[in-house]
Amino acid sequence: MRIAVQSETDKNETRVAATPETVKKFKALGAEFVVQSGAGAISGFSDADYAAAGATIAQSAAAAADNAEILLRVRRPAPGELSGIARGAAVVAIADPFGHEKELAALAQTGATLFAMELMPRITRAQVMDVLSSQANIAGYRAVIDAAAEYGRAIPMMMTAAGTVPAAKIFIMGVGVAGLQAIATARRIGGIVSATDVRPATKEQVESLGAKFVAVENDEFRQAETSGGYAKEMSPEYQAAQAELVAAHIAKQDIVITTALIPGRPAPRLISAAAARSMRAGSVIIDLAAERGGNCELTKPGETVVDNGVKIVGAGNLAGRLPATASSLYAKNLFAFVETLISKETKTLAIDWNDELVKATALTRDGAVIDSRFAA
Repeated sequence: MRIAVQSETDKNETRVAATPETVKKFKALGAEFVVQSGAGAISGFSDADYAAAGATIAQSAAAAADNAEILLRVRRPAPGELSGIARGAAVVAIADPFGHEKELAALAQTGATLFAMELMPRITRAQVMDVLSSQANIAGYRAVIDAAAEYGRAIPMMMTAAGTVPAAKIFIMGVGVAGLQAIATARRIGGIVSATDVRPATKEQVESLGAKFVAVENDEFRQAETSGGYAKEMSPEYQAAQAELVAAHIAKQDIVITTALIPGRPAPRLISAAAARSMRAGSVIIDLAAERGGNCELTKPGETVVDNGVKIVGAGNLAGRLPATASSLYAKNLFAFVETLISKETKTLAIDWNDELVKATALTRDGAVIDSRFAA
């Protein structure tokens, strides 16, 4: 069984799908492992590191993919990058399927079986495979570090002979994995932290981290969570009431970090242009939802906008800003899932199509898109 890792072709992607540590684990399963030369360079893993772990180094993407039964990527590859892989090979990546039906159809025609790691079900068995959580954790931490770098003042309160420096007020919007890590990090560096989310369960989580919870706590708020643990899209009436409360709160903040995303939909708009402009000059907004349109009306994906003295950072791939750590966690997520696709007896690819993990994540099979949500 041949497993391959190619270099990422997206210019903004710094992560890699395997580390020397996971190469050793795959080798222990009886796999031949091939890594494209330079695939891990940006993440701090050299070809020599992979070779020492037992991998073969291929000089091109095509050479790495040649006859591979399993191809590991960070982002969904283009169909042309799959040339030479074995028929029915498993391609495992963050597939970003929503809104990309044509790309999925083209990839399906290669005969590859594409698995979307971000569609992993939220069940106990799959926690170790949860790439959304592992990468959001890194992104939440990095968002606070970037905010501190962009903010032109100290974060913690400082009492000096020359006077007292007040602590920065930091507001986290969206209390998922990224938001919770942002709260914890902001608290550790001395900020006065508050947070908001539409899911009632997050109030206790926020307060347990020493932050203040900000929300309109009516009946709709108390029912605003799906069975899968995601936030529901709220009614226009609730959004208006929440927006009014939050706008007044934002005006008093020094740093705002937004993390709100709903799977398969554009990012919910949480900060109006007027609310952003109400912040004092020198304040910072870090928008983790920029790639999905942004939580702030003034966000421009991949850019830092200065409007009325306020910096709005359209952060993209924040987890990739810490490529070594992010790659290490992502590679472990991949290994945990791919291990379930390999027969321990024959040491070959043996996909169990009745496995709930496979049912939830498989997008293509035998030349067709099999997930009805994305079929053309």
